Amino acid sequence: MKISLLATLLLATQSQAPLTPQIMDVEVVRSFPHETDAFTQGFLFADGVLIESTGREGQSRLRKLSVVTGKPTQEIKLPDDVFGEGTARVGDKLVTLTWRSGQGFVFDLTTLQQVGAFAYEGEGWGLTYDGEKLIMSDGSSRLRFLDPETFAEIGGVDVTISGQALPRLNELEYVNGRVWANVYLTDFIVRIDPVTGKVDQISDLSALFPRERRKDKLGDVLNGIAYEEKTERLFVTGKNWPLMFEVNLTPRTEGQ
Repeated sequence: MKISLLATLLLATQSQAPLTPQIMDVEVVRSFPHETDAFTQGFLFADGVLIESTGREGQSRLRKLSVVTGKPTQEIKLPDDVFGEGTARVGDKLVTLTWRSGQGFVFDLTTLQQVGAFAYEGEGWGLTYDGEKLIMSDGSSRLRFLDPETFAEIGGVDVTISGQALPRLNELEYVNGRVWANVYLTDFIVRIDPVTGKVDQISDLSALFPRERRKDKLGDVLNGIAYEEKTERLFVTGKNWPLMFEVNLTPRTEGQ
């Protein structure tokens, strides 16, 4: 990330003036174990089950997790030559991206057996589904829209914050008409209007799992947003973090 952009995010969260976008702080409801060999890429709920996809060649997995233990109750490995990335649920399927191989996979939600594959241009980072189209990030400031059946690119939107392009959009989650995105290498989650591309909220999660507690202070970054619509529970985690957190996000009050 460009230093000027990171500075923009930091200054926004530290300002005491009325702000647009709105600044949110994190409150931990409870924490749960998370496997420290899980390089988290995709994170979502499907029918009450927490699903995670992980990355790195030879280590990429798609699995269902026990929330209580953090351990997989069902798991498959991706091919050893791909680097797993974001995952989205589409009906009774799970769609998973890979980083630089230009290849996506489709799995049966119940069995996790592969039932399809597709190709795309560029890198694959995050993926979510708004009920009509897949929304994909590729490391740039653009969100790409894909047809959920053919996986053809059907549009997109450029994401900006205060008029400035916001790159490194990573893991995605669709929540109540907005796209939430981790900003890679930061402890921020941004909320994006998918029509205009404007960031209308920044959540500062830097207090959640301080960098001095991370084994790899640069690599073990915040990544993973799972929202359960039925219960309105929000879970977050990070790459190789020992914990995942159920959290609430609260507006920052003046003077904080």
